[in-house]
Amino acid sequence: MKKKIIPLMLLSFASVIAMQYIPWRKAFSEGEEWSEYLGGPGRNHYSSLDQINTSNVSDLKIAWEYHSLDSGQVQCNPIIVKGTLFGVTASNKLFALNAETGKQIWQFSDGNGSAFNTNRGVTYWEDALNKDASRILFAYGSWLYAVDAGTGQKITNFGDNGRVSLREGLGENAADKFVISNTPGTLYRDLIFMPLRLSEGADAAPGNIQAFNVRTGKLAWVFHTIPHPGEYGYNTWPKYAYKNTNVGGANNWAGMAVDRERGILFVPTGSAAFDFYGGNRKGQNLFANSLLALDAKTGKRLWHYQFVHHDIWDKDLPAPPNLITVTQKGKKIDAVAQVTKTGHVFVFDRVTGKPLFPILEKPFPKSELSDEPTWPTQPIPVLPAPFARQIVGPGDINPYSDDKKELTATYNRLQKGVYRPLNKKETLVYPGADGGAEWGGAAVDPDGIMYVNANEMAWVFSLKPTPKEDELIHLSPGQRIYTTTCTVCHGPERKGNPTSGYPSLVNIGQKRDREYVSKLITNGKGMMPGFSNISATEKQALIAFLFGDEKVEAAAASAPGKKEPFVPYKFNGYNKFLDSKGYPGIRPPWGTLTAIDLNSGKHLWQKPLGEFPELKAKGIPTTGSENYGGPVVTAGGLLFIAATRDGMFRAFDKKSGKILWETQLPAAGFATPSTYSVNGKQYVVVACGGTKLGTKKGDSYVAFALP
Repeated sequence: MKKKIIPLMLLSFASVIAMQYIPWRKAFSEGEEWSEYLGGPGRNHYSSLDQINTSNVSDLKIAWEYHSLDSGQVQCNPIIVKGTLFGVTASNKLFALNAETGKQIWQFSDGNGSAFNTNRGVTYWEDALNKDASRILFAYGSWLYAVDAGTGQKITNFGDNGRVSLREGLGENAADKFVISNTPGTLYRDLIFMPLRLSEGADAAPGNIQAFNVRTGKLAWVFHTIPHPGEYGYNTWPKYAYKNTNVGGANNWAGMAVDRERGILFVPTGSAAFDFYGGNRKGQNLFANSLLALDAKTGKRLWHYQFVHHDIWDKDLPAPPNLITVTQKGKKIDAVAQVTKTGHVFVFDRVTGKPLFPILEKPFPKSELSDEPTWPTQPIPVLPAPFARQIVGPGDINPYSDDKKELTATYNRLQKGVYRPLNKKETLVYPGADGGAEWGGAAVDPDGIMYVNANEMAWVFSLKPTPKEDELIHLSPGQRIYTTTCTVCHGPERKGNPTSGYPSLVNIGQKRDREYVSKLITNGKGMMPGFSNISATEKQALIAFLFGDEKVEAAAASAPGKKEPFVPYKFNGYNKFLDSKGYPGIRPPWGTLTAIDLNSGKHLWQKPLGEFPELKAKGIPTTGSENYGGPVVTAGGLLFIAATRDGMFRAFDKKSGKILWETQLPAAGFATPSTYSVNGKQYVVVACGGTKLGTKKGDSYVAFALP
């Protein structure tokens, strides 16, 4: 009897372990839940729900609206599990709502962490042996927290009283460096893999990929994206780059995807730091700007592909890849597709890494800067064709602008060209700093059709020699710190560049108190990194300078803190190519939505996304606009997307690209929507925080349903 019982016991145990994944996958396949970031582990933004469809979408009404009373930018793609919606507020407070009514169940925040990071979502995990024991894992400042999904209380036996440091596996040099996370983690069994946002200067922490145990918080494995001696790719960097003394980054910040059946984790990485000059990191720089396929259990590299060699343009991969199935020559292939800031889609066999369409290594210009050996070639896919323009020619100046003459003159004096290395002369960069594709990512339906929104904005970049100490000696202590740290975004006169997203700091004391500014300098907020390398004394002098306290500033000691590693060139800031009224300097469209058949690589349609009502009133055709946040595609034949600066929420016919429904949101929805079903009714919900692109602030999540 015992010989028969033991195998049955083993089978029973294996079945229990498998049940950890099978029930929720079945629930998601039925479309009732949106239980993971962007809809599932393949990050395809897809739902099989079809109650709302092309025939009735025009009847959508507001079902509920939740006000967090915490206004400001919200980029969260909420998850919905077992009738409960989980999301975050503008200042990163975690909450749970009744997904049918929008009523708050609980809210969580922890004063021990920093609440300044923008968060695009959270991760839900359920215990295989106890279905009532479920937790939410989310990043709060530089910490990963575990919170009970039912009660909103910290799970105290996770890490140190409910949290673990996101610096855990980054090494000693990262202890005082800027490390946060904007994007939810990815699950595989009892492991969670956390994206990281780092400084983009030479003081950046290393971008190691880290796996944490979901139950205990303990570090399970680490993959070095800047390889150590003996590791693959080590010879593509300077000998001591791995020590993180003057090189960092190569981090995943945009999120990951996972093939749970095969146990493969797909990790897109960003640029090495400093972003815009690579003389201190000569070489190809693996694994920056790469798609990594890792063994999810161990972190072992299975294959990789690098999209930008020795990146000096900040062309980091902006979104998670899509795990898809395509058909070529009558054969179904499990594939992975990666969208890029340059407006390309690269498609690979998911297991082997073999490209499914040809990719050419094309030559590009050398740098004119001394000691900057740019890479001679960059990869360009033959198919699919780019979904964003690649070249801005003389005929592409905005024909509707009153400043066409001035724009043309500016255009004529700028350096131009794809992958044109930066130098002291101003260079027109297109597609711009935010794509092409951006962090919202792409949606893909089961037929292999990709839907991707893009920005069509030109930017102007340049470098300048790093000031020497004797050039700054005449400045006060606070002004010296401001000049070396803050001018790149806020300008030498503190006027900022609001059209590019950088606020004025003039009279900041009338808007914010000193404590708020102090925390902001240390922790960062939104897209502003924290400056942990600034000493307490230097920070006191900087705040005194910003608030106009000459006596306090003069009294502050000017002893330097931990200095950023020296780089001979500094970046002059992110400046958009705009006319005097703030409109793009190039001809429309300024934002697009494109459908691409990934089976054949052919475009099916492209439409402008977004509009400027004041321009339409003048008879100017729909121009499109900058957009942030991705689409959702459904079995009902619909594509839902907010994302635009005009604050509209739209539903498109996914086959034709025709707008079937649109409504004005209470504030612009710079976030990816979610769709789910409760008690037989389908809902579509989107976060409405506004703030970006000069839009008004909001504090709500709005859900729509049929009457």
